[in-house]
Amino acid sequence: MTALFPLFADLRDRAVLVVGGGAVAERKTEALLHAGARPVVGAPQLSAALQDWAEAGRIRWLPGQFREAWLDEQVWLVIAATDDRQVNQAIASAAEARRLLVNVVDDAQLSSFQVPAVVDRGPLQIAISSGGAAPMVARHLRRQLETTLDDAWGSLTELFGRHRQRIRERFPDTGTRRRFFEAQLAGPLLRLLRQHQHAEAEAQLDIALEQAKAPGPTGSVALVGGGPGDPGLLTLNALRALNEADVILYDRLVSDAVLRLARRDAERIEVGKSAQGHSTRQEHIHALMLEHARAGRRVVRLKGGDPFVFGRGGEELEFLHDHGIAFEVVPGITAAVACAAYAGIPLTHRDHAQSLRLVTAHCKDSLDTLDWQVLAQQRQTVAFYMGVAGLETIQQRLLQAGRAGSTPFALVENGSRPEQRIVTGTLAELSATARHHQVHTPALLILGEVTALAERLHWFGAPPQVGCTPLPSTKIAARTLAHAA
Repeated sequence: MTALFPLFADLRDRAVLVVGGGAVAERKTEALLHAGARPVVGAPQLSAALQDWAEAGRIRWLPGQFREAWLDEQVWLVIAATDDRQVNQAIASAAEARRLLVNVVDDAQLSSFQVPAVVDRGPLQIAISSGGAAPMVARHLRRQLETTLDDAWGSLTELFGRHRQRIRERFPDTGTRRRFFEAQLAGPLLRLLRQHQHAEAEAQLDIALEQAKAPGPTGSVALVGGGPGDPGLLTLNALRALNEADVILYDRLVSDAVLRLARRDAERIEVGKSAQGHSTRQEHIHALMLEHARAGRRVVRLKGGDPFVFGRGGEELEFLHDHGIAFEVVPGITAAVACAAYAGIPLTHRDHAQSLRLVTAHCKDSLDTLDWQVLAQQRQTVAFYMGVAGLETIQQRLLQAGRAGSTPFALVENGSRPEQRIVTGTLAELSATARHHQVHTPALLILGEVTALAERLHWFGAPPQVGCTPLPSTKIAARTLAHAA
């Protein structure tokens, strides 16, 4: 389905053509009149209300069947509201030829724009669209929001609008201005407006503007764990930080779904690291945090998983502490916990694993420093982060240290995301299985008896692919194309 660009159009004193004279055309015309547009309605006959509006001069009527000449009336938009799809199709084609946006009521295929369901609170409007796929869903959400957002929100928007220039002059910096608004929204203004004490609300805002002092640069940095990718796993504190951020420094493994929850106007800087591709040096990340924090900005250092689990969070906090920058840490769900849970693998189990080890294997040097004798012990679970490139070495070292070749493993690729894939097998065939299934990063290796439970307990996404069972040729081709892209 095509993604739509949301847009609020100023149609005041602009002509809009509505083709159709029945109840649907009447509703669309009424909405256009409310927006200050000049509706031009073309139809053989008009409903009673449309006829009244035409006689009162509120709309202009073009009698008869649709003619392409109607589009030459210097109109800005076109709405097709007839009950004849062939006519609607002709309207859409003619509008497209003239580069006019057209909405064909209840026909997303023919439409180049959609009319959303709207919650109207005066200057505050909330538009909800399903892209034409399911209008009833949009209408249902509108009804829910209608009960949540009362008229006081419209009055509050008008109040801020009247003082907009004054507020901008008082707080020329975007960040401090936003924090002033946040303080007022948490204050008594909304309550006063709900009680229809408009003069008191005006006076309260006056006092706040007179007494408020424009703060100097007081930037800070929040290390925020973005989890494994599913935005539903973010904490409330993480959402708060993302919505307050002026600058977001994000890792390569942070999912697009998580980034979409951040403030739209926040500056976003990718500072990812990759074993094969472009990487941002840690010193440069430190410099960026310092630069923006000293400029008075709220910086979010957004990391996949948890900042303190192989995320260099400790190094970054030490740097911030040494340079006198205020900081906070918002934990995230680390990959081992999330990938195991979404694969149906309990990391600990009374019958199979009494301990858990988290290990990083992102380069040869880190593999050389591991205590393989300890990692090869039975009745424990070992989770290897960033180990896809070193699977053959991991397999050899564990076998040499005495871990049984029959020990089960699970590779969880894109854990918690819609494209999650689980590959299972035994240690003796680990590297061969990964090659066969073309496992790519991001993927987590979980080794231990508990991984055998994935075949029975998986609940998210496709079932595990076991061992070296051949993949259907269509799936191999699709995966090859996806990774090539």
